[in-house]
Formats: sequence, structure tokens, C-alpha cells
Amino acid sequence: MILKWTFCVTSSGFHYYHFKLRKLIQILLVDTIEEDYILLKGLFNDIPNKKYSVDWVATYQEGIKEVARGKHDVYLVDYQLGLNEEKGLDLVRNSISAGSRAPFIILAGSHSAEIDEAAMNSGALDFLVKSDLTSHELESSIRYSINHAKNIEEIKSLNTDLERRVEERTDGLRQALKDLEFSKEETEKALKKEKILNEHKSRFVTMASHEFRTPLSTILSSANLISKYTDAISQEKRQKHIDRIRTSVHDLTDILEDFLSLGKLEEGAISAQPELFNLNDLCNQVVSQMESLIGTEREIIYEYSGLSNDVFLDPKLFKNILINLLSNAVKFSAEGKPIHFSTEFKKNGLVIRVIDHGIGIPESEQLHMFERFFRASNVTNIQGTGLGLNIVKKYVEMMKGELSFSSKIGEGTTFTLKLPVKI
Repeated sequence: MILKWTFCVTSSGFHYYHFKLRKLIQILLVDTIEEDYILLKGLFNDIPNKKYSVDWVATYQEGIKEVARGKHDVYLVDYQLGLNEEKGLDLVRNSISAGSRAPFIILAGSHSAEIDEAAMNSGALDFLVKSDLTSHELESSIRYSINHAKNIEEIKSLNTDLERRVEERTDGLRQALKDLEFSKEETEKALKKEKILNEHKSRFVTMASHEFRTPLSTILSSANLISKYTDAISQEKRQKHIDRIRTSVHDLTDILEDFLSLGKLEEGAISAQPELFNLNDLCNQVVSQMESLIGTEREIIYEYSGLSNDVFLDPKLFKNILINLLSNAVKFSAEGKPIHFSTEFKKNGLVIRVIDHGIGIPESEQLHMFERFFRASNVTNIQGTGLGLNIVKKYVEMMKGELSFSSKIGEGTTFTLKLPVKI
């Protein structure tokens, strides 16, 4: 800590002193080149009101050991660590996996879109070029990284507090049940139901923390990097980060929609409100909406057949079902693979199929596909809450329909929706 003293004189002539504590920010540089350490020390010395202490280690092993000790506030890591491989990125990934909460900044010898992308994918919060580095840019990057890491810790703290409140509520309910002298059987049933609810809430908190952190980190990192590309030739780089922000905001919106829909379903605030509408028009509208989001990498092929175009269903629930099924098909299919979407109007009802040629669902896990928060083992690296199909299933049941699927690993999945309709 740095002690800052102030001398004051009052109107009555008395003198007094007071001081303020200012945190000394501990920096660790992991770089095999001693000249880079000397360069950074010089840049830190040029910062007005200097409040930084810089340590240096030269190897990957020393860096991992120092990070594990957790005594530094920020880690500056060389991209290659003097080797012809990305050892600096390995250090960042392994340290974060081991539980390090302090921010990492990647240092490299030159500008590179590939290094920029790899740095952020590793978990680093910024990427700096040694040859262009200034004292102002260095201090700005460190300040941004510390604040961003602090925001993440505050989110975790809020989640912990929410879990504590849920537990307190559970304890209060147990006591209330005892006070009301429920029978043993009734008490056990109520406690079992509350336990399941508590588990769902805990899983919700964990899911929300994880799913929000990824797009928020992408948005903050890309927004910071956009400000560095100020010349005309950097338009492509700027556009790349703008696209990353747009995609992340869309992901956040999808997550929020799932959580809000689940809450409304739990409260009984959603019910089917059927009305007459044109089926073909609504389906084409959904396809256009999806194509505007997915771009040109994938194609949705829509086919219609049947006796009529007009149906008597809840258009909002029906549209949400289509968007969810098509979104899943796009999400779990490779680029260039078409999505087939068809509606068939028959005398005994409406049949909708969404067919993808994606990764498929493991046979041993297919029994759990409509369970809340369930995600197949082969999609853990793909954004999602595990709520979409559970919500779709409930919407289908509200409209007295049936939802089924068939799937094979590596070949794709077909969802079939059957709805009773009135012409």
C-alpha cells in the first residue's frame, strides 16, 4: 500500500494530518526476454503518480508457479514465451482452469488477427503489441482488465448471495411445515418438492453465471479492441469485432427469453390463445427472420403441402416453437449443410418436420432430451441453456399436440410435430 499524507491548517490555527491508503498494483511479467522486462519497467516509470510494482519470471514453469501463488493483480504473458509454439496461451488457459481470477493480458511482437482471436479464446482480456506499446496504453489496458475482472467477481458474489437466500427460504419453509403440524407423509412430500425446486434454482444460478459470462466477456473485449483500430485499413478488424458483439447480444437475448418463458410457465401465466391465421405466411416469416440472423453459411429449405393455408392455433406459441426448433437445427449443423423444414396439412391434423444433417444426439441420452437444463454430452462447447426443448414441449402440450424426434450420431436429427387443427 502507498501512504498519501496531507497537511492542513484550520481557521483557528490548529494543524492536523490525515492520510489515504492507495493500493499498490502487483504486476507479473512472464517473458523469456529480459529486454522486454526492462522496456516495461521503463514504461511503468513514465506513468504519473506511479502505483505499480513489477515482477518478472522467464519460463512457463515459473509463470504457472507464480500464478498459483495468487499474489499478483495482473499477469502480462508473452504469446510464445520464446518458443515456436503458443506456450503463453497455454499458460493462460491452464491458469484459468486451475481457478486463477486475476486478469491476463497477452503480449506479442506484431499485429495479427489470428493472435488477437486466439488470445481472447484463451481467456485473456486484452492483446498488446510490444513495439507499439506506450505508457498510456499499458495503464489503460491494466485498468480495463482489473475492472472487468472485478465485475465478474461481483456477479459471482451476487449469485452466491442468491443461493444463500434460496437456502434461507427453504429453511423457513421447513419450519413453517412443522408449525402447521403436517402429517409425516405430507411433510416428506413437501420437503421433496422444495428440494427439487432448490436444485432447479441452484442449477439456474450456475447456468446463468456461466452462460452470461461468455457473451459478456466477448462484448467487453471486442468493444475495447475496436477503439484501437482507428485507421481506414483496420475496417475489416473493426467489423469482425462488431459482428462478435452483435452475435453475443443475440445469444444473451435468447438466454433471457428462455429464462423469462420458464418463469411464466412456472407461474401459469401462459396459456394457448388460438386464432385463425395463414400458416404459409407465418412459416415464411419465420424462415426470413432466421435467415437474417444466420447469414449465408446455412440454408433453410421450406416446403408446404396440404389442403388449406388457414389454421386455428395460437400463432405466438406456434412461432416460438418453430424458431426454437430451427435455431437448434442451425446451431448443431455444420456450415454448408441445409436445414429442411416442411409443413403438411392433412385431414386429421398438421404435421411439421425440421430436419438437420448435424452432429446428432447420443442414443443413450435421447430419453432425457425434453428434461429441464439437460444438454447432450456432445454439445457442451456450444452455447445453450438446456431449456429450449423443455419449453417447446410444454407449448406443444398446451395446444394438445405431440412432439417426437429421431436422431443418429453424425447423421442428424429430425423433429416431428403433430397438431390438431381446425380449418
